[in-house]
Amino acid sequence: MEAALHQNKTFDTIDYSDQKLTDNEFVNCEFINCNFSKSDFSSIDFLDCTFKNCNLSLAVLKNTGLKNITFIGCKLMGLDFSSSNSFLFSMNFHDCLLDYSTFIYKKLKKTQFIDCSLKDVDFSNTDLSLAIFKNCDLSNATFMECILEKTDFRSSRNYAFDPSENKIKRTRVTHAALAGLLEKFDLDIE
Repeated sequence: MEAALHQNKTFDTIDYSDQKLTDNEFVNCEFINCNFSKSDFSSIDFLDCTFKNCNLSLAVLKNTGLKNITFIGCKLMGLDFSSSNSFLFSMNFHDCLLDYSTFIYKKLKKTQFIDCSLKDVDFSNTDLSLAIFKNCDLSNATFMECILEKTDFRSSRNYAFDPSENKIKRTRVTHAALAGLLEKFDLDIE
């Protein structure tokens, strides 16, 4: 990629794995079936972009701008979103594999996680107010000092968080999930 600004372009079935792709800006671009595994996205800005069926596992996101990004059917394992640029940070995820990723200190207000695997994801100190977790697996996900106000977990599974260590006003959960929320008390719930 030679040009610094890419607008309204589609990138299809390209292998960018293990490459450094710094100092570019992508506006209203679409990435389809691309391999970005272990790529370095440091200081790149993405605005209004969509990634479909891409592999971004272990990509470096240091100071990366992710503004109004949609990920569909993507593999995003082990990503450190906490190192990305926080200015206008916003994303939505549909049918994605996000296992072992981290969102520490990020604002994910109103973010949608639809049909995603979020095993061992660290959401510590994250604002997830009004976020939607629909049909997601949250096995071993960490929620510590999070804002979970009006967050919807009702159709997801395997989530657990300590209500005394998170802001949970009007958080939406199912009766079946109450055991996970009271886990630290070692209760026998029938």
